[in-house]
Amino acid sequence: MEKVVISGYGRMGHMIEAVLQSRGIPCAGASEDIVNFDDDLAKECVCIDFTCPDAFRANYPALARKFKAVVVGTTGWNDIKDEVIACFEQAGTPMIYSSNYSVGVNVLSAAVDVISKYLGKAGGYMPYIVEKHHIHKLDAPSGTAKSLAAVVEANMPGKFDVSSVRVGELAGTHTVGFEGECDRITIEHEAFSRKGFAEGAVVASQMMEGLEGVHEFKELFFKES
Repeated sequence: MEKVVISGYGRMGHMIEAVLQSRGIPCAGASEDIVNFDDDLAKECVCIDFTCPDAFRANYPALARKFKAVVVGTTGWNDIKDEVIACFEQAGTPMIYSSNYSVGVNVLSAAVDVISKYLGKAGGYMPYIVEKHHIHKLDAPSGTAKSLAAVVEANMPGKFDVSSVRVGELAGTHTVGFEGECDRITIEHEAFSRKGFAEGAVVASQMMEGLEGVHEFKELFFKES
């Protein structure tokens, strides 16, 4: 069983800690200052990072250098994705990343892939995505919306609308629609709380035993045994 350190001790950090406790997984600490976390202890631990885009951009070299492995749930760094992956690969530190660790969202993505493939072949449909989140979320569109858009674009090339709404304390809702002349298809995922994200990140932390390289969570989640 992998020991876990939490980087970022806000709402998600507290939720991850609760999930670890419920599963009997050792939590070796939680820190808002992960760069200065004890080096010797870090080498024995998987770090789960749920911070903010600026913090992750500043901290990822230290994460790659210090920890046994890293699970990244922070979004808003896709523009430096190649640099981040190269850093972890050069350090020889396994990393799992995802724009959304919810099992339901990953199933949504798989379903959107199938739907957009068929509609792309048929023609005549215009896709769109609407995402809604709490007012504290810093990036817009969300990382999940961008990932879903990439899935759609691979099957239905061309520009389409991705809209963001920030209101209240919404945990997160993602709607993908396909508008045709005669009908409309919509598929939606609504998170009731952040617990689903925390559960998936903890699952990812326990996938690290024997893992090498950098992987997206959905690749491992859907991988046939």
